[in-house]
Amino acid sequence: MTALADQRSQRESTRIGVGDARSWLLLSALEAGRFDHAQLSCADQVVLDLEDGVDDTRKGLARSNVVDWLLGGGSAWVRINDWSSPHWSADLEALSRIPSLAGVMLAKTEAAEQVTDTFQRLGGEIPVVALVESAVGIEGACAIATARGAARLAFGSGDYRRDTGAENNELAMAYPRTRLVVASRIGRLPGPIDGPTVSKSHGVLREQSAAGVAMGMTGKLCLDVEQLDVINESLSPSASDVRWAMGFFAEFSASGGIIRDGSDKPRLARAETILVRAERYSISVD
Repeated sequence: MTALADQRSQRESTRIGVGDARSWLLLSALEAGRFDHAQLSCADQVVLDLEDGVDDTRKGLARSNVVDWLLGGGSAWVRINDWSSPHWSADLEALSRIPSLAGVMLAKTEAAEQVTDTFQRLGGEIPVVALVESAVGIEGACAIATARGAARLAFGSGDYRRDTGAENNELAMAYPRTRLVVASRIGRLPGPIDGPTVSKSHGVLREQSAAGVAMGMTGKLCLDVEQLDVINESLSPSASDVRWAMGFFAEFSASGGIIRDGSDKPRLARAETILVRAERYSISVD
């Protein structure tokens, strides 16, 4: 086994799965020289972009870059072109039957059948993250979340703002985020993936990540490897959260493990979620 193959194998052995992935690193499929670095980074998941990051005249080259890298031992998700685009079929044809394809992110998803069509075209086994980026998509989020093949919802916040004229602030983003969170719950999916933070400031990134977490988002798209550590930390339970959960369970057990009032069940559920996520992200408390 070559050194690179060994590094890839080690990284994939610790990869956070689609349902728990916090950071989703989006990388243009034209930047083939950065694919290995992205795969070996601390990104929970890597998404090679065949859609907005690639001009129509270069789609073929980008597609070839992705296919060659996947067949050469790489592993990642791929953001494919939207269902209404002529490039959608070409993307699926190129990606079908590649074992190392982790999944696809379907751009500009607006209806359940777009997810199901994509899922079936890929053989009915490859997971699909539905990237919702428009007013129509947000209003159809519940149907999209329950579509066959849907693994998770993601928020294309930039295109949503372009479509609706909404500003990039917490108040304007509250409605679409809530729709995606509620739809994910109805569809029994993990919490949705929030849109990216364009600012290079880690302070702004922490602030926007916290706003998403407060709304129920459990993942976040990102455009720069320098953002990964901040996102992973911001979307993980804090040490104080873990201490609270451990303390609550200890107190509950000491009192006989009997429900005492109406607040116990919600607190039990929250404590359990915190401890499960802490274990998955290897968060320890001294």
